[in-house]
Amino acid sequence: MHSNPAFRRISRDRNLRFAAQRGFGVLAVDGAGPLVSHIPFILAEDGAVVHAHLVRGNPIARHLSEKECAALLAISGPDSYVSPDWYGADAVDQVPTWNYVAVHIWGTLRRRPDETLRAHLDALSARFENELRPKPPWTPAKVSPDRLSELMRSIMPVELSVESVDGTWKLNQNKDDQVRLRAAGHVESDGLGQEAASLAHLMRNPPEDC
Repeated sequence: MHSNPAFRRISRDRNLRFAAQRGFGVLAVDGAGPLVSHIPFILAEDGAVVHAHLVRGNPIARHLSEKECAALLAISGPDSYVSPDWYGADAVDQVPTWNYVAVHIWGTLRRRPDETLRAHLDALSARFENELRPKPPWTPAKVSPDRLSELMRSIMPVELSVESVDGTWKLNQNKDDQVRLRAAGHVESDGLGQEAASLAHLMRNPPEDC
């Protein structure tokens, strides 16, 4: 995580809300070397546990077959390169940077009982299908029972206890407002990254607990 305190003033609750809204991240554990997997997930309402699943052939799943382990779930948000030229002529001695939002959740990863898998899959699909309304939601019940059972045998339910949370919201808060807003305009029109318009909005309106 970025060490500049100007970018790390977001509360634990807000970081967890951001993670829950994204619902997709990079899970990393230390097995026989680093093990990494990109996964969708659901955060429990109380923010205490992340629920997810892994293909049983995934190296992380094989590692969990033996024991629980420490893990990191990294969730990325919008990002963009920021050119020093975008700060304006009055901003001298500036260098390029990259603005971004990211949250890291640290905790203990463990297997869940297989009988919890169906409820997890129902909740996971409902979470994202609801974002697509007014499209009628797809549900696992639309898959034939035999096929669904076959698919479920290939995956393992897991949970990550939320033990610590770090967040970096690097939005040029260390610059004067005029400079930050000027850069936000260029990020929106010329940004190089992902979701530049969303990043520009955050740069114009840094979170209140930032």
